[in-house]
Amino acid sequence: MCNRPIRNGEIYLNGEKQKFKRYRDAVKRGICYLTEDRKNSGLFLHMSIAKNISSANLEAVSKRGWIIKKREYSLSDKYVKALSIKIPGLSYPISNLSGGNQQKCLIGKWLSTNPKVIIMDEPTRGIDVGAKREIHNLLRSLSEQGVGVIIVSSELPEIIGVADRIAVMHEGRLAGFLQGEQVSEENIMKLASGANLS
Repeated sequence: MCNRPIRNGEIYLNGEKQKFKRYRDAVKRGICYLTEDRKNSGLFLHMSIAKNISSANLEAVSKRGWIIKKREYSLSDKYVKALSIKIPGLSYPISNLSGGNQQKCLIGKWLSTNPKVIIMDEPTRGIDVGAKREIHNLLRSLSEQGVGVIIVSSELPEIIGVADRIAVMHEGRLAGFLQGEQVSEENIMKLASGANLS
């Protein structure tokens, strides 16, 4: 994540205006962000699957500042099963997993915080077709459960296939929204290039 200052805008969650000084404040209020660069800023590649999944919710797996291994494994196992992550064991290094399973571990890490809103940047970049389908189904399921899912993606088929409402940007500014019958590659490209819809 970059640390550029906010230029303008407001954030509302369930009708209440939100103001965050630190990322931790946003997480506590139920908003989390999954980076597009899972290897460099999303996961701890030198650590185990269990440690990665539990890392966003240390309060749930620790007591008086000490991590309780049983709690750590229980929490991690819950999301490994829920997301059908293929692993040889929870102590296995996360760096040895496929891209799709690494991405599902990253999603599990943030689901462990019980978020109200998940912002996912390029959620299926660098993973195979089968894993993409599983992640798309997972995002739809989360949405149906009442979790707000915001996807930032450069893949038009992904956006069209998953999103209910699409915000299109042009040169850093909002060019317009699309939903329902308006959603098409042609309309997205028009707005992204700065043109108006006829």
